[in-house]
Amino acid sequence: MSSTPRIDKTVVADAIYGKWKKERLEGRKLAADPRFQTVVGQSMDEHRERVLEQLHLLVEANAIQRAFPTSLGGADNHGGNVAGFQELVFADPSMQIKSGVQWGLFGAAILHLGTEQHHQQWLPDVMSLKLPGAFAMTEIGHGSDVAAIGTTATYDAQAEEFVIHTPFRGAWKEFLGNAALHGQAAVVFAQLITQGVNHGVHAFFVPIRTPGGQMLDGIGSEDDGVKGGLNGIDNGRLHFTNVRIPRTNLLNRYGDVAPDGTYSSHIESPGRRFFTMIGTLVQGRVSLDGAAVNAMKGALAIAIRYGSERRQFAGPDGRDTVLLDYGQYQRRLLPRLAETYAMQFASHKLLETFDEVFSGANDTDENREDLETLSAALKPLSTWAALDTLQEAREATGGAGFMAKNRLTGWRHDLDIYVTFEGDNNVLLQLVGKRLLTEYAAQFKDGDVAAVAKVIAGQIGEGAARFGLRQMGQSIADLGRVSRSVDGVRDPETQQELLSDRVETMVAQVAMALREGTKGASKEDRAAKGAEAFSAQQAKLIEAARAHAELLQWEAFTEALEDFEGDTLTVMTWLRDLFGLGLIEKHLEWYLINGRLSGARAEAVTSYIDRLVGRIREHALDLTDAFELTPELLRAEIATGIEAERQQEAQAYVDAQIAAGTWPVHE
Repeated sequence: MSSTPRIDKTVVADAIYGKWKKERLEGRKLAADPRFQTVVGQSMDEHRERVLEQLHLLVEANAIQRAFPTSLGGADNHGGNVAGFQELVFADPSMQIKSGVQWGLFGAAILHLGTEQHHQQWLPDVMSLKLPGAFAMTEIGHGSDVAAIGTTATYDAQAEEFVIHTPFRGAWKEFLGNAALHGQAAVVFAQLITQGVNHGVHAFFVPIRTPGGQMLDGIGSEDDGVKGGLNGIDNGRLHFTNVRIPRTNLLNRYGDVAPDGTYSSHIESPGRRFFTMIGTLVQGRVSLDGAAVNAMKGALAIAIRYGSERRQFAGPDGRDTVLLDYGQYQRRLLPRLAETYAMQFASHKLLETFDEVFSGANDTDENREDLETLSAALKPLSTWAALDTLQEAREATGGAGFMAKNRLTGWRHDLDIYVTFEGDNNVLLQLVGKRLLTEYAAQFKDGDVAAVAKVIAGQIGEGAARFGLRQMGQSIADLGRVSRSVDGVRDPETQQELLSDRVETMVAQVAMALREGTKGASKEDRAAKGAEAFSAQQAKLIEAARAHAELLQWEAFTEALEDFEGDTLTVMTWLRDLFGLGLIEKHLEWYLINGRLSGARAEAVTSYIDRLVGRIREHALDLTDAFELTPELLRAEIATGIEAERQQEAQAYVDAQIAAGTWPVHE
């Protein structure tokens, strides 16, 4: 191994591309084509029309057919389809998301919730864009609470028709792409009512406009107008006044209504039926997760390139110092670089699980549940991190980063909605938290309530005592020497233990608090007391879910290290350690309060992070070069080398003046 390790950028790039490299490169080829790229400064109306035309160009380029059945000209390639889609964030996020509405939501709902009759009837026109459509799930008054939506679909057995109706304004469908202008039909989610019984939320195909753009009878639309970003998409509202559709327009894969009004489903439990239907649409979260990570790559590639060239304030040699040589600049960007790698490897795991389910390779109830939980865990963290990274990159590049031509502000505006797209991030993490509680409780399913309470209390109490002793033991073992403290935290087994213990302890604490909240309550009061206790613990449960997602990302990064060797493995291990120890540093208060780390070990975490940042600084450009983001994909002037040219020009001028003896002497 050389004294100065260098990564093999080709090997690292392949790891970043993952299983569907071919499809990702195809997506990047489209993103590099000027016809698909954002035109800075366009009006909303111009941008909307350009994006619609871009969707037609995607069809011509055979870029949207991958996920559809081979019988309809598709490829049944679900993972590759999402992988290619994620790369379109480098072109124009408005185009990316509008294509996701058309084929990833509207088309996918028909594909996954409908049956062969529906596929043959509508999907060819959906695929060709002859039939643009909207995905009408979200309502003004219900948001993420899909199970409680107010729109109804009441069956009229005499006419063999469903009557779609929004009985109050809060039931209007809202924020729908294609609703304001271009959509000719919508997949509408509504409460299915037949023979006086509400069978819960189902999906219906509802025509809404003529090909000429006229609204059909009983259907109203309002334009959402200018938004904080994604203004190339015609988002709007839809409402329905006793709109009649044929019985066969029910997308009936999971529930059907016979001509006489009899309801049937092969899934008996209404709750399980609902979550099965909603679960088929998880690809939106999977898509956003990877797209957010791509935006992080773009932001860091721009900021680190600029920081390696831009000089500010005189250094020891008399020349201004490169920004990336400043410790604070490194601290701002390099931990986020480590985070981006971790999130990319976790995103690969999510996409592979998604493909297993939707390709049928491993479409079990357990794997579907894992997919739902994994997507609900990772999408919040990556979309939050994207906004954080874009903002930090913007600030790190100063006024240059504020210029629209350097991409950072545009991405920041467009990706803002990602944190509430496909489920508000906090609501998704709450779903993860509930799954963690369920799995925790399953450990005690054969024990009585008293035994469960005793185990939970014992686990927390013994853990505190055990780790209190550990804290003392750490202090004695380290004997005040930082090097020994560092050895104690850089070990991967120690990192994993610290990260996993935080999850387990937090879940146990929430479980115990929930039990205590209903202790002694009567049967009549138990539900109210339970709701009150849950509300009190909600923030802690969401934080436990977030800790669980962070652990998953660390584990994905650690598993990815198996694909590297030599110098590349050395540098990538440093990067993994920077990510893992960064998580521990972020939560140092918890580790200290709960006795998991001694003061010396806590100090060692920060000390070793500083050392890692210094090491990784020498590889920062290589690590961003491995993203293989060409100038056509970044389209940021400050990432083209222009700053280096300016600095060279300035230095050449100074050198010439000094050589000529005309350089003035400072006072």
